Amino acid sequence: MRLLKTLIPAAALTALAIAAPALAHAEGGIVRHGEGKFPISSAIEVPAGATTIYLSGMGAPVQDKAAPPKSLEAYGDTRTQTLASLQRIESELKKLNLTMGDIVQMHIYMVADPRTKQLDFDGMMKAYTQYFGTEKQPNLPVRSAFAVAQLANPGWLIEIEVTAVRLPKK
Repeated sequence: MRLLKTLIPAAALTALAIAAPALAHAEGGIVRHGEGKFPISSAIEVPAGATTIYLSGMGAPVQDKAAPPKSLEAYGDTRTQTLASLQRIESELKKLNLTMGDIVQMHIYMVADPRTKQLDFDGMMKAYTQYFGTEKQPNLPVRSAFAVAQLANPGWLIEIEVTAVRLPKK
């Protein structure tokens, strides 16, 4: 009986060790865990020797120059602002010879839309999923989204900061 009690936990650990790689996705040394229904990773492993790049928080540039400065009308709704912020991030990464697929962590700071008094999480997700979890760019970062009282620019509903990784050349 004691042997059976010892063998069952050992067999369970062996099965878990065999299944664990199936729960992760690796690309070039970075391992992304827990990619599932929701388009974020639950954990990411970065190998030794990689370079970490931190991008400052970015909000959307003005979308409507005819609108009053620093107004919601000048920057657009949450979806529009998220898309424009991600485009800015993509541009900054390109200058560093990186892509959106090199992002390993993302923080999204969101303000409630003053018209609805609600966070537009769905609007943010519609823009986010144009960049992450696609056939063209399947790499998913770990991500946190925060509701904040306000951002530095009163017209912003969203600000995004990211951390990217550059793997050493082989």
